[in-house]
Amino acid sequence: MKEDRLFLVTNDDGINARGLDALIEVVRPFGKVFVIAPEEGQSGMSHAITVKYPIRLSKVHEEKGLVKYSSNGTPVDCVKLALNKLLDRAPDMILSGINHGSNASSSVIYSGTMAAAIEGCINGIPSIGFSLLDYSPDANFSSVLKYAEMILSDALEKGIPDETCLNVNFPVNTYKKIKGIRVCRQNKGVWKEEFDHRRDPQNRDYYWLTGEFINLEPDAPDTDEYALHNNYISIVPVHIDLTSYKAIDKLRNWDIETG
Repeated sequence: MKEDRLFLVTNDDGINARGLDALIEVVRPFGKVFVIAPEEGQSGMSHAITVKYPIRLSKVHEEKGLVKYSSNGTPVDCVKLALNKLLDRAPDMILSGINHGSNASSSVIYSGTMAAAIEGCINGIPSIGFSLLDYSPDANFSSVLKYAEMILSDALEKGIPDETCLNVNFPVNTYKKIKGIRVCRQNKGVWKEEFDHRRDPQNRDYYWLTGEFINLEPDAPDTDEYALHNNYISIVPVHIDLTSYKAIDKLRNWDIETG
């Protein structure tokens, strides 16, 4: 029964992000929604947790079927607080996003959005991270909400494999129609970073991180970047086991028995 379902919703863009409101709109017809999100943007925090200062909470909204908290912690802090202190039972699913900007390819490593979903996965809870390839704070999510609803409905009906969460990215489609949904693998790509060197009024050095994404396999049709470039929604199953199983046999001669 949907009345018995409980969803934990978070993000890394902050409690006031339009993407968070969009995701809440998608989830509410499916059950009760408990929201805890950073009080300000935490993009690029990956799986960071707070250990050097206190984490504080504020309840910002409550109505039937919806409770919202903000926290000065990271996205992963938010999930940990909800699971360990705020909820009286484990949620049926954890949903993170909708992120303002891509989390395809190697961006998944840096993403606070996906880290929250991965934290849910670590705790055995089905989890999905959603992202839209539009970095604007005023991004328009209206055209992807029906697809997010379809993906959520399928996840509830069919389930998500154990130790796996889903990384869902939506193309920007203000002028093109989305062609469909593709389950893909993660594209091989790197960020070519540059640091803009500046001086403040006190003549002290400081730096702004800039750069661009380099796609290392632009013509690989089974990847998320290819799908998004061709106006498909990409779904990449993300596994929490980081072991390189192919490398184990090649490294067997490193084994040493000391006793």
